[in-house]
Amino acid sequence: MNAKTLSPEPIILYLSGFMRVLLKCLQALYSLYALIVWLGIMFLILPPIVLVSFLGKVRGGNIVFYFLRFWAHVWFPAVGIWVTKKWKSPKTNDPCIYLANHSSYLDAALAVKVMPLAFRPLGKSELSKIPLFGLIYSRSVVPVDRKTAKGRAQSMKDMMYMLQHRVSLLIFPEGTTNETEQPLLPFHSGAFRIAIETQTPIRPVLYVDNHARLAKIQFMSLNPGVCRVVFLPLVPVAGLTMEDVPHLKKQVRQMMEEELRKYRHYPSYQAI
Repeated sequence: MNAKTLSPEPIILYLSGFMRVLLKCLQALYSLYALIVWLGIMFLILPPIVLVSFLGKVRGGNIVFYFLRFWAHVWFPAVGIWVTKKWKSPKTNDPCIYLANHSSYLDAALAVKVMPLAFRPLGKSELSKIPLFGLIYSRSVVPVDRKTAKGRAQSMKDMMYMLQHRVSLLIFPEGTTNETEQPLLPFHSGAFRIAIETQTPIRPVLYVDNHARLAKIQFMSLNPGVCRVVFLPLVPVAGLTMEDVPHLKKQVRQMMEEELRKYRHYPSYQAI
């Protein structure tokens, strides 16, 4: 009687399924650990942040960012994310407008860790109305209200006020997170109008690996690894007028896209 040969296929399928379940469990444990560390550090620094928030938009806001930077310096290595910075031209202490690509909710956290202080990102003005949180929020961002002419005028005044006090601005010109297969979404014109109106140079910034570390809102996709940040050369705007906005926007977007393609393979360009 011939011995029956046992097919390896069921065993392979079983092992494959077991590994998938095991990896999902490990991913869940890792994400839970990262969240606990995130919240633990944030609760630790929250009391002093509340106190210094009363010191004003410039001084208080600048101190708030030192606490947030402490949080970022602890959290990233604690969860196994290594951050590297590369400057393509010399770093300066003069205020500028940083324009960064936006591919992940990790972008804001990484900005706190790597952007030269002092800086402020732009944020929705509605969040400033939330009790207590709104106070901290208004010190951490430049609130922007685009709904009314009065709101837009006040937002511009707030931006100019920060720049006059040597506080740089951080703007995501794509306006939303990029979920396409292309390096960048089309840029909005607002950031370039602000740069020209305030005669403030632009410093493009690339977050190369953020989407690979954390997809848009899928917290369970968080994973350890490297996060590379590239600071491109300053783009001067001295003497430019509003007629130069389209050319300036095209110039900066091309700089950023060409550099991003050096770090990752993207499909051939398609209109989006």
